[in-house]
Amino acid sequence: MYSELKRALNDIAAKNGLMESEINITAKILTPEEAIGNTERKDFPLLQGKESLIQADFKKALGQAFTDVPKTFRGKLKEILKLRLMDNGERALFVATLNALMRYVDIVNGTIHCKDKEPELCAEEMVRAVIDKYGSDVRIGIVGFQPAIIDNFSSRLSAENLKVTDLDRDNINRIKYGVSIWDGRKMTEELFKTCDVILATGSTIVNDSLSQLISLSDKYQKPLYLYGTTIAGAGMILNLKRLCFQSS
Repeated sequence: MYSELKRALNDIAAKNGLMESEINITAKILTPEEAIGNTERKDFPLLQGKESLIQADFKKALGQAFTDVPKTFRGKLKEILKLRLMDNGERALFVATLNALMRYVDIVNGTIHCKDKEPELCAEEMVRAVIDKYGSDVRIGIVGFQPAIIDNFSSRLSAENLKVTDLDRDNINRIKYGVSIWDGRKMTEELFKTCDVILATGSTIVNDSLSQLISLSDKYQKPLYLYGTTIAGAGMILNLKRLCFQSS
């Protein structure tokens, strides 16, 4: 999967004559206020210090990626292609750069995280879109603790019709918004077995779990939707379904 994304980045850069240019890419770690603004809900992982949002600036085109291993970078595009992508930090740099480059050449948009009241509005739209398509008795599986999405689904679905997995040990086996949080290291396949539709955070492209989700989606023939800005560019290249209603 990462080799396919590298080829895509290489092809886009080569086609647009950007590989050998002197354009610098800067990746910086955004503060929570810069990334998500002032939200009423304070249990987003970003606000809890559990993850960071990095931002790549490619000739004023911005691309972002969530990661638990934030790194900064300044250099040329061809140097990003040399990264081995062996850890979350390098993968986040690559993904943020891919998003920025694809935005620069006008292939993709929605690469900037929503702020302030927008995460709540996005969650409301997401729940409405999914229930309108699949019905009010749909069984939803959510990969990754995203409080606004979980809360809005829990208000529309029965408790037995909502399952959530996460990798944060502080969340696992806890009840959040009326839902028990499963261990994503052990229960991901069970999620696909027991749910009709799966929603997953786009940061799975960074933590190297997306390929497993795609495989399980194919195995159990369950629709998989990715949400958020991290997956913007990769989602288009890999032809994945994406839900992201308030990003810019």
